[in-house]
Amino acid sequence: MATEQTIDTEGNNHMLTEFNIITETENINISVIRSKRKTLSLEIRNGLVKARVPYYITDRDIRTFIEKHSDWVIRKLTDVRVMMDRTANDTVEKIPAISSLTKDELVAIRETFLKQVSYYAKIMGVSYGRITIRNQRTRWGSCSSKGNLNFNYKLYYMPKELMDYVIIHELAHRVYMNHSKEFWCLVGNYCPDYQRCRQKLKSDSVSG
Repeated sequence: MATEQTIDTEGNNHMLTEFNIITETENINISVIRSKRKTLSLEIRNGLVKARVPYYITDRDIRTFIEKHSDWVIRKLTDVRVMMDRTANDTVEKIPAISSLTKDELVAIRETFLKQVSYYAKIMGVSYGRITIRNQRTRWGSCSSKGNLNFNYKLYYMPKELMDYVIIHELAHRVYMNHSKEFWCLVGNYCPDYQRCRQKLKSDSVSG
């Protein structure tokens, strides 16, 4: 197992913002977050790994700390992903039919999509047109050449990271109307765990 890190090219000891643990099968990205805390810690939430460190800790000490706990990160991340997949499977089985939803429930679903699309469109610097929520049988989402977005209502009942991934995916099509390397790099900028999300959605049926 090898490791690599992002370092300050000017030699500053406090510029490390991320660290990568490279295994035989993947590149695990760890975000480095500095604060007024007194200890170093690692946390995994929603499949994302973060290292929380004091302001005064040097980049060398951060790298040493993460490398020392790299086996824990790999093992824990695997456990978290298994649990997330189980939760997603259980959620899919419990999704109500769209015909059984009340008007208030349909409004809540639409408002949630509108809020998330607006949020990601702003930070990604893209525009969009009409948003439609449907019971799509073959797609989780789509983006037309005019920027109109369609989303499957079932995403509302699934883990939030899956909805966010689909939204980011469709908004990325406002820049690249293809699935090129550049497209996936853009998706990865806003959803580092997109490959797992993508695989999870592929394994779940959209029919029903």
